Amino acid sequence: MAKSEEANGQLTFVGGHVKGVAVPCAREESEIASNIVYHAQYTPHFYPLRFDQEHAFYAAAQSVRDYLVQRWNSTYLQFHKSDAKQTYYLSMEYLQGRALTNAIGNLGITDGYAQALKSFGYLLEDIVEQEKDAALGNGGLGRLASCFLDSMATLNLPAWGYGLRYRYGLFKQRITPEGQEEVAEDWLEKFSPWEIVRHDIVYPVRFFGHVQINPDGSRKWVGGEVLNALAYDVPIPGFNTKNTISLRLWEAKASAEDFNLFLFNDGKYEDAAHFHSKAQQICAVLYPGDATENGKILRLKQQFFLCSASLQDIIYRFKERRSAVNWDNFPNKVAVQLNDTHPTLAIPELMRLLMDDGGLSWDSAWDLTYKTFAYTNHTVLPEALEKWSQDIMRKLLPRHFEIIEEIDKRFKEMVHATKKDMAGKLPGMQILDSSNPQNPVVRMANLCVVSSHTVNGVAQLHSDILKAELFADYVSIWPNKFQNKTNGITPRRWLLFCNPELSQIITKWLKTDEWITNLDLLSGLRTFADNEDLQEEWAKAKLASKNRLVQYVHNATGVSIDPNSLFDIQIKRIHEYKRQLLNILGAVYRYKKLKEMSEAERQKVTPRTIMIGGKAFATYTNAKLIVKLVNDVGAVVNNDPETNKYLKIVFIPNYNVSVAEVLIPGSELSQHISTAGMEASGTSNMKFALNGCLIIGTLDGANVEIREEIGEENFFLFGAKADEVPRLRKEREMGMFKPDPRFEEAKEFIKVGTFGSYNYADLLSSLEGDSGYGRGDYFLVGHDFPSYLDAQSRVDEAYKDRKRWLKMSILSTAGSGKFSSDRTIAQYAKQIWGIEECRVP
Repeated sequence: MAKSEEANGQLTFVGGHVKGVAVPCAREESEIASNIVYHAQYTPHFYPLRFDQEHAFYAAAQSVRDYLVQRWNSTYLQFHKSDAKQTYYLSMEYLQGRALTNAIGNLGITDGYAQALKSFGYLLEDIVEQEKDAALGNGGLGRLASCFLDSMATLNLPAWGYGLRYRYGLFKQRITPEGQEEVAEDWLEKFSPWEIVRHDIVYPVRFFGHVQINPDGSRKWVGGEVLNALAYDVPIPGFNTKNTISLRLWEAKASAEDFNLFLFNDGKYEDAAHFHSKAQQICAVLYPGDATENGKILRLKQQFFLCSASLQDIIYRFKERRSAVNWDNFPNKVAVQLNDTHPTLAIPELMRLLMDDGGLSWDSAWDLTYKTFAYTNHTVLPEALEKWSQDIMRKLLPRHFEIIEEIDKRFKEMVHATKKDMAGKLPGMQILDSSNPQNPVVRMANLCVVSSHTVNGVAQLHSDILKAELFADYVSIWPNKFQNKTNGITPRRWLLFCNPELSQIITKWLKTDEWITNLDLLSGLRTFADNEDLQEEWAKAKLASKNRLVQYVHNATGVSIDPNSLFDIQIKRIHEYKRQLLNILGAVYRYKKLKEMSEAERQKVTPRTIMIGGKAFATYTNAKLIVKLVNDVGAVVNNDPETNKYLKIVFIPNYNVSVAEVLIPGSELSQHISTAGMEASGTSNMKFALNGCLIIGTLDGANVEIREEIGEENFFLFGAKADEVPRLRKEREMGMFKPDPRFEEAKEFIKVGTFGSYNYADLLSSLEGDSGYGRGDYFLVGHDFPSYLDAQSRVDEAYKDRKRWLKMSILSTAGSGKFSSDRTIAQYAKQIWGIEECRVP
């Protein structure tokens, strides 16, 4: 451990004397070291006579932040001077990952920081490990939003991200003998060195109350409870550009006036701080449980808090502009993208702000609102298409419910007046659904579609399903409203920074590093796919990543895995449609067959290490049972001396971005095996393919396009197609399904207690029967099981042919150019937002 002591105004480190001097835009090693010491001395958060790895991280991060703030200020000054139209991206989730590696990489100062830290006796990779992942998201939705911000900055687009500053995130996952345990994330236990609180950016957000009708007929929302939204800004640097944009996160605050001193002095301490407690609840947890009415109200509060604070901020910034002569110019300067239905309340909130505060008529406000909003749909799953109780909406947001009622009324009038043939479809299209008098609801997706100028899906198959099925009736009214924007990932975080060995090889063979911002150039690798020298270098890079993963797995789980085995990885949110259950049943069958073989037969099989990671939502019983089953199976398989040379099964705990950055480069096969037609896109499939990992999967989401780009022969395909799924479910209901004997064998192997005494009847019963809640194998695990096993056999054979496998791996990377978030965001900018590059000179 490096030590320090005060000596003549300097900190004395192992490695020499470094004077603390502020050098905000340091690039050279000596200047960087001085700036790090400056922050250790003059923005201290720790005892000054120590300088361990944690202290070094915080000081280094604040040193980097200096650089970012300078670029940040220049960027927004440039946006203001140019009076450019700007995009505002609203999302309930951002899964940022660690910021230090990404920031110094994008700024081009990685070597400088590595050398500066080395002069203090530290390795950069050890300091990076001190950073906790920001707990602002859960899965693909949040990771996509973060990739998009990276690309917006890299493409020099005038843009902002808006989200909430969750103190405890979703949860930190622990694995115990009972399965998954949820504990609060501790990413803000000390502080985040990246965020800057903006004490001058505060907006009031109201809940409850009533609508006051004024003598002139205008309406105003009054009463209820009012909390404050305080802005925290996180800088997002672009790669190889001076542009640095902002992720603005809102925190809920109560004012000093809301603290009741009289009650406190009367000994009623909790009552005295009632409003402060309410404020803390709003940004405490991502997706609080909503089984109770209080839980539902809190979730709706979160969504409205994000929308109201962000819209007030957007309007304030619009009014500051030189061009803001009148409201008519608003959609010419403002584009708002709704990332799924969570920010839907931004629509009635903008209407309210324009009418009640801005004095506009309904027609004028509606015209501006419609031209401002665009909506991205991320799912066809019924439970994910939000529906809110009308009673709760009316109670919490009375003015907004009035506005939603009016939008719905006018939409129905429009259909009756201009699309009489569609009138019979209105029950499924209208926003307010009162078909169940006991629980009338607001359909948020319908509100988004009716109120947005553009609606997009996130993969070609998904967008086709939206147009043909989910939103088919709306397409009849607005055929030009619907687009596809296939998702993408940033190649900086997901190849350049997390897989340096492979990145260097790609640059060497392409003779350029321009692929980092023009991923289509990867196609040039196809020329060399058969080259033995490239294949040998490729294999060495993959082995280096596998060895890092071996060490990580041992540290995280205590399980030792063989780097010479096939690394087979499935990491994503645990959900029945993503079919981790299919994966573990396949693994159970593999284990059973290994047990039945002689040792001579086993020596002919392809050794495999299966890794599964992901969080199950706290109240999702079957998902949590899947997590437990994977761990129970692994506990037996990994300790079986007869077979554990040939099969290991490891559950990776607390899957997050930083974990993915180790798993993905070290992977060789990745499972993307959702029931066809149910995964909107997926983005981890893109990350794996980009890193030369081969995919076993269904024709679902972006798998379809990945397979087209990398070549059908380089993709292990199995399973029913999306257009076959409804028929197969119907046949199952009619009792026509005949299970494969291997499927029954795998289930029985679990039922007889091979993997412990826990009774998995409730989980396995979801795969049995022909119909009924939680039964009937809705996700077609049984139907796809035989073709899944056949595809896995093809994997085993391919892996035995080293040259063939390496060629397939190279071609996987070579075909991944389409899946850059730079391409996706360039399409959004041109085809939806109407914004252009605004580069800092």
